Amino acid sequence: MAIVRNTVMIVDDHPLFRQGLRRIIEEGGRFTVVAEAETGYEAIRQADIHNPHIILSDIQLPGVTGLKIARILKKQHPRTQIVFCSMHIDDERLFDAVRAGASAFLTKDIEAQQLVNALNRVADGEQLINQTLLSRPQLAWRVLTEFRDMTGDGDKIAAPKSNNGPQLSVREVEVLDCVSQGLSNKEIADALYITEQTVKNHMTSVLRKLGVNDRVQAVLYAVRNGWVEIGSDFQMTAVA
Repeated sequence: MAIVRNTVMIVDDHPLFRQGLRRIIEEGGRFTVVAEAETGYEAIRQADIHNPHIILSDIQLPGVTGLKIARILKKQHPRTQIVFCSMHIDDERLFDAVRAGASAFLTKDIEAQQLVNALNRVADGEQLINQTLLSRPQLAWRVLTEFRDMTGDGDKIAAPKSNNGPQLSVREVEVLDCVSQGLSNKEIADALYITEQTVKNHMTSVLRKLGVNDRVQAVLYAVRNGWVEIGSDFQMTAVA
């Protein structure tokens, strides 16, 4: 399925901020906001439905992080451009954004016209994140060194190696996202439009792949590996 040109999906857990972004983007005249999401599993589903040209996402989301979601979405929708928007920018976040395949990294204090200009340039094929890297020479060297290490003959850049740890399926990531936000099996089933037994089956697979005994350990494993941010409703109980 081809991307829908000049469409944007906004991913952020603050409704008022999403509304402000929608107004700014649509008043710019070029783009249409076709979807909004406040969690990772919602972002995956909406991207599959709408196949947006650009996904404008916060890095810190409740549950599975924006970085983890970006890696999944770039695999499923390689031509969709990812633009991160965060309160702060630092070398580690920028480095991870490059690894996730982002086209730009913006801060939330950006002016409205600057945001629109950035989206226009990304839509036209520019990789603004490269310019951000050039302003940080040490980080640029770190990125270049890693890419050199990932290629065997030096003639081309190899695909990034798999992320640390076991590889979960997209559905398993969605379930883990819901678990980290404190949802029960029934709530997860309702959110993902699957049965409770299917939720249990996916959770069993997640526990097996991660080598842990219960959902609390699974979430803590994911937190240690930077996959998720624990939601405020997450309870330290081991209900499978």
